[in-house]
Amino acid sequence: MLGVSLCVSMFSTLVFLLRAGALVAAVAIPSDPLAGITESDGLLDARAALTAFSLPVKGDVVRALSISTTRAGFTYGPDPAGTSIYYPSGALGTARTTSDVAQFEVDATAHLARVESDTALAAATITAAGGLKSLKDYEMLYTGQWQTSIGNLMVPGMLQNYTLDSMFSMERLSSNPYSIRRLNPRKDTLPFLVNNNLVVKLTKTTLSGLFSAGRLFLVDYSYLTKYTPTSGRYSAACSAYFYIDPTTRDFLPLAIKTNVGSNLTYTPLDTPNDWLLAKMMFNENDLWYQAWYHFASTHYVAGLSLTAATRCMSPNHPILALLNRLNVQGYAFQEIAELLLLSPGTFIDQNFVFSGADAGKDTNDLYYKTAGAFQANYFHTQFTARGLINTTYGPALKYSPFVEDAEVIHASMQKFMTTFVNSYYTSPSTITGDAELQCWITEAVPAKILDFPSAPIKQTQTLIDMLTHIAFLVSVQHHTMNTNDPATLTGVLPFHPAALYAPIPTTKGVKDILPFLPSASQAINQISLLAQFSRPEYQSTAKSLTNMFNDPTLLAGFNAASVTAAQVFRTEMTAFSGVVSSRRFDATGYNRGMPYLWRGLDPQVIPFYAAI
Repeated sequence: MLGVSLCVSMFSTLVFLLRAGALVAAVAIPSDPLAGITESDGLLDARAALTAFSLPVKGDVVRALSISTTRAGFTYGPDPAGTSIYYPSGALGTARTTSDVAQFEVDATAHLARVESDTALAAATITAAGGLKSLKDYEMLYTGQWQTSIGNLMVPGMLQNYTLDSMFSMERLSSNPYSIRRLNPRKDTLPFLVNNNLVVKLTKTTLSGLFSAGRLFLVDYSYLTKYTPTSGRYSAACSAYFYIDPTTRDFLPLAIKTNVGSNLTYTPLDTPNDWLLAKMMFNENDLWYQAWYHFASTHYVAGLSLTAATRCMSPNHPILALLNRLNVQGYAFQEIAELLLLSPGTFIDQNFVFSGADAGKDTNDLYYKTAGAFQANYFHTQFTARGLINTTYGPALKYSPFVEDAEVIHASMQKFMTTFVNSYYTSPSTITGDAELQCWITEAVPAKILDFPSAPIKQTQTLIDMLTHIAFLVSVQHHTMNTNDPATLTGVLPFHPAALYAPIPTTKGVKDILPFLPSASQAINQISLLAQFSRPEYQSTAKSLTNMFNDPTLLAGFNAASVTAAQVFRTEMTAFSGVVSSRRFDATGYNRGMPYLWRGLDPQVIPFYAAI
């Protein structure tokens, strides 16, 4: 046997703990707000049921007392994942986190059964084939495998075209667009040099020529040198240049520098083995960064925003109701991360090059350095700052698949939020006079929400942007770095190993890449882990992005304008799903510059919340 049971058994341990009551407080657990909705329900009649959501009215003693009670029982406590970022505490805070974990368990248990079954089948297939004896053998890990836990979401072209440079470069503009930036010749300096003879052969210009023309891009994982690899595993800490070709406008890789050992710099002019290994070394760093940047930039930011709002707003406030909808099961993940990912001997220790303790440190550092900044990480603001859109110092990208798709979804979200906010705040005085809203803004300081708008907010546009950002974080941004994409693209072997198993070369001329890659058992463990984050069963269900606002409690409390806006959002996202799902390769075998068919932002596939 290949010894893959440990990977899935850790999740089974969580289920046991939950059922045994190890995480259950002596409080009532609210029902799952998703329960009872089906795709056929459509938008429910908002006039049918609950009391309408409302803004606070001065002198409402009952409402004020309710908030006071919540503040006393919903407090800031330590993060179970070990970071310095807050987690709900107190009787009410614990009740909420316990409820979220219990709700999460329902979905996770069902999905785990799929993963365990698929893992056993994959192990049997590889055993029967005699293991992995070549790079091509890694295809056996996926061909006809993982049909229930990953399903039909595998990215076409991924296994066939991973040696192409366009595969490597275009991943930076599709499935992980959060680490790359364009170098700005007006204020940056070149972080490392590349032999100009090689650069000219590749690009017909020099490195400084690319830089001064605003055609040079950087991804820098050199900071990973501060972490020590687990014994028997190895890692570079790569810095990489990408560029816009002056002739074709194609986006391509230029060089990869290892920053460890002999600090070799690789280019596409190296031998095929050396260059492919360099890209794999980079992808190992990329997979690590993606995991913890995702955690810091989505789960923590959205969770803290909800915590601050919960301490300031009545449950009957329309904004708190909306935030609760966007954060379904939102507090479960710090508990899950501590039990399954970060604790000694669990998934990160088993699969990745660095330890679970290092993952917690990286998450914490990324939150405070970049990922936690609220306004600076607005979609357009951040992508403009990194020179990916609206650049004034270089040519536009020929293709930018993530931006192109995310733009459609973001615009629809903003349209909904505009109607929602303006329908409740009908004059400047209503927004400045909403004490609960203004409390939320002030509460961001003790909550440690970084770069939140300053109090008091006076413009509805400020609130529209805030709510749009949170909706975008928990769905589009989260899903791009987590959920289905790691299992179907950014973590697919052999191109994306979670660890290397031979020392980083000190000289060029590698003859065989196989010793660097995970063995059959290690490979299946990696796929099994990533499959646990995949959710193909959510496709075209009540949990898809199309149904972000299609919730009976939410719609029953909304005013008429917001209900109509929710209908418009659902219609727009259903139509866009049709556009994304119908994409195919062109006659050259490409789609928007990619030699793989990335349809990751299909609104019928993306969960509307940070599902795991």
